[in-house]
Amino acid sequence: MNEPAQRIEVASDQDVVRVRQLVRTLAVAVKLSLVDQTKLVTAASELARNTLVYGGGGWVEVAQTDNGRRKGIRIVFSDQGPGIADLDLAFTDGYTSGGGLGLGLSGARRLVDEFDIVTAAGEGTTITVTKWCR
Repeated sequence: MNEPAQRIEVASDQDVVRVRQLVRTLAVAVKLSLVDQTKLVTAASELARNTLVYGGGGWVEVAQTDNGRRKGIRIVFSDQGPGIADLDLAFTDGYTSGGGLGLGLSGARRLVDEFDIVTAAGEGTTITVTKWCR
């Protein structure tokens, strides 16, 4: 059973803060551990900032989810930006095109349980992440 998603338009730094706050609120609600809350909020912050900086803005949807065995949080980040031309390079540890927390996509991917990315040059990027209660 999945709850309805809450959607935040990402067009400014303040929107990135709002994404972080919503993710933390829902992570507490599903009873993620403090460590997992911190991991998820950190990943969400990095990915929301990427949506703003590299995607030119977009939207984020955050929802509680339940797979029948455990609860979690699913977050979708989407933009209509230039896309990611070289995913292998973008997932290289330490790679940055500047500005973020320095985690990059590989760091964000390590902080969550599920990570899916769909991107194409000129067509934008959509990243879906999920963090499950232990």
